[in-house]
Amino acid sequence: MSKLFITCALPYANGPTHLGHLRSTYIPADIYARYNRMKGNEVLFVCSTDEHGTPIAVKAEKEGKKPLEIATRYHNMIKEDLHACHISFDNFSRTTDSLHYEISQNFFLKLYEKGFIYEKEIKQPYCDRCGRFLPDRYVEGICPHCDSEGARGDHCEVCGRHLEPTQLVEPQCLICNSKPEIKESKHYFFKLSHFENDVHNWIISNKELPANVKNYALQWIKEGLKDWILTRDMEWGIPVPLDGAEGKIIYVWGEAFLGYISSAAQWSGKTGKLWKEYWDEKAVHFIGKDIIYHHSIFWPALLMAYGCKLPKNIIAGEYLSLEGSKMSTSKNWVIWTSDFLKNFDADVLRYYLTINAPLTRDTDFSWDDFQRRVNDELADVLGNFIHRTFSFTKRFFNGEIPEATDFSGDDLEFEQSIKEAPLIIGNLIEEYKFREALVNVIKLAKKGNKYFNDQEPWKTVKEDPEKAANCLYLCNQLTKVLAIFLIPYMPEKSLQILETLNLSTDNIVWDNTSSFIPSGHKIKKAKPLFAKIDDEFIEKQKEDLYKNLEEEVHDSSEDNEMTEIVSIDDFAKLEFRIGKVIEAESVEGSDNLLKLQVDIKEKQIQVVAGIAKKYSDDEILNKKVVVLVNLAPAKLFGVKSEGMILATSDSLSILSSETAAIGERIK
Repeated sequence: MSKLFITCALPYANGPTHLGHLRSTYIPADIYARYNRMKGNEVLFVCSTDEHGTPIAVKAEKEGKKPLEIATRYHNMIKEDLHACHISFDNFSRTTDSLHYEISQNFFLKLYEKGFIYEKEIKQPYCDRCGRFLPDRYVEGICPHCDSEGARGDHCEVCGRHLEPTQLVEPQCLICNSKPEIKESKHYFFKLSHFENDVHNWIISNKELPANVKNYALQWIKEGLKDWILTRDMEWGIPVPLDGAEGKIIYVWGEAFLGYISSAAQWSGKTGKLWKEYWDEKAVHFIGKDIIYHHSIFWPALLMAYGCKLPKNIIAGEYLSLEGSKMSTSKNWVIWTSDFLKNFDADVLRYYLTINAPLTRDTDFSWDDFQRRVNDELADVLGNFIHRTFSFTKRFFNGEIPEATDFSGDDLEFEQSIKEAPLIIGNLIEEYKFREALVNVIKLAKKGNKYFNDQEPWKTVKEDPEKAANCLYLCNQLTKVLAIFLIPYMPEKSLQILETLNLSTDNIVWDNTSSFIPSGHKIKKAKPLFAKIDDEFIEKQKEDLYKNLEEEVHDSSEDNEMTEIVSIDDFAKLEFRIGKVIEAESVEGSDNLLKLQVDIKEKQIQVVAGIAKKYSDDEILNKKVVVLVNLAPAKLFGVKSEGMILATSDSLSILSSETAAIGERIK
């Protein structure tokens, strides 16, 4: 028995969770925690909501509320989302908790006293109109590295570069849109550069770090580590605990990590157990890949400076896209956890987000693929095997596990598969190969279906009762094994199986998985585990998703008013041409979309247009239309679109020119 400290990246309290959060971080961590508990290890599984920083402050200012009100609103939403998905935290706290303030300030002081934090006058944007210095996200402008607009004062979403507010080209105050001036302000810096070699050596020597974490971190170290500014000029946050530092707070990345520790310390206060014993033995972080830098470089350096033991591993889940396109909360191109759970069991979601792809690879959520996997793998394979086993046991053996005698070669081979599976699947989970382990579980269920079919108990119960008894004896054993394997993945469904088997659901031990149920054991009446999802229901989900996108786009601008000014240079980048629609057909599953083949002279492009409620296939055919031809390709309802047809927003009337030549450019 060993102790294990497991954390999840702190969800930021300015919005609820969506499926991408669950896939990259919370479900994998929960699988690992549940498995280790079953292995008999003492697990401390903690998390908190991250409640400081400029996004919450900006949102609060725009809504005319206090930041704590915003944070509390989303803390409650996030907590409910994660609870509904059966994420089995031992403690879930908040970074606005007083204990977190105390731990964070003490941590800062310790590093300051050891000489790893120093003061420095720097130039900062200052908004005269607002009368204050502007922390990172209060400033937006053009990225100096990739020239993308909308870059924040701390980060560019397009190229991923860390930025300082003063680096932005054409900066603007996010609140009043005025151009800030540059003034000097005293701040506190962490000597990250001092730990460059130590962090590099830790990454290189840590054999457990997965390749996606190690490779990403090493790229940054090659560029050289620079000292990090550790404070901000603002009110919302943890005050810097030094004389002369009034009006300054600890930067969110200087205290958010400590949410792991403060949540664990809160747990210790409740239980009387020492959290540090768990941390010192083995700490594992589960995060999304967007914060690999922070957890593999900045956090280890902070711990080295303080004198703490470093985490054993960092597991970074890659991104989840949606119907072939990147998720975007601002465009409402997202599936919120709470919305999904209105229609589906959490266990089905946990299954799909795990089985879809290895954690270290980007993957896509597709409604069609979700339906296929639920119907084929859960209903037809897993559910079918378990239900047939229970039903035939009830029908032919009065609901009792039959007595097995004189196993045949097929029986012995099947028995061996059952007994060796716990080691195979357990090793994969211990190696963080959660998807591969689950694939093996489904393969075992498929083997059970084949064995059941080959043994034909519906026939042999009369012709060869011993053969039928052996079959149902072994199939019930496999059902029990499958139920235990599924506890980390689908905790509610697995307990339903165990309850039908009339087995205790308390203190289940992984290493006892293959111990067989004795003959004569009575089982209960079974209920179907998984319902198939029909086509109409999936079509409705897709329709709602695209409707949300359309509504967001419409609602983002006021009718008949220009809401954003663009430069002539930006407009010049858009290439509009006259095209002729030479083919048109409806997009399956959508009432709004048409798939068009458009001739623009040099080539033919495919465009998916939301005009089906205005034009039929025949009505749009052969029309000359205005089309944006240099738009980045995207998928709508799984169909590739290479451009955009121009139409009015209200009546959906297309812009057309019957006199212009096909391929002619509009200037």
